Amino acid sequence: MSMIDVSNKPEVFREATAVGTIKLKPETVRLIKEGKIAKGDPIYAAKIAGILAAKKTCTLIPLCHPLPLTNVQIEIKVSTKRIVNVTATVKTKAQTGVEMEALTAVAVSLLTIWDMTKQYEKDAKGQYPSTTIQNIQVVKKVKEGKRGKASRK
Repeated sequence: MSMIDVSNKPEVFREATAVGTIKLKPETVRLIKEGKIAKGDPIYAAKIAGILAAKKTCTLIPLCHPLPLTNVQIEIKVSTKRIVNVTATVKTKAQTGVEMEALTAVAVSLLTIWDMTKQYEKDAKGQYPSTTIQNIQVVKKVKEGKRGKASRK
């Protein structure tokens, strides 16, 4: 087992965007919108957590390269009465891509929302039947070529 050797690859601009959702009770989403979550603002906390997670990805994922991130943006939107969407876009100029950083940022942002709202999500048995984190995936990947052309996937 070893890290992939990227020493012969050129440093180029790279960008990745990942998304994910958390499904909550409608009452919990209402409390988020009204700023009435006891722990504080879960959206603000999730944005900070996502940025920190992107920066720490190489310490969380074995064999993942440490990268000099140039930008991390976390966008969180309540899309329905039950769904909160998280989008993370990560940029660097490096020898390898930032997909893992974007995915990690989304996952930790969603976990932060869960942690800050879990007291409102429990049922009478102390379970979380309505709360689901789902659809975490990379939706965009950009890599500039040697001549400055961008390839998008």
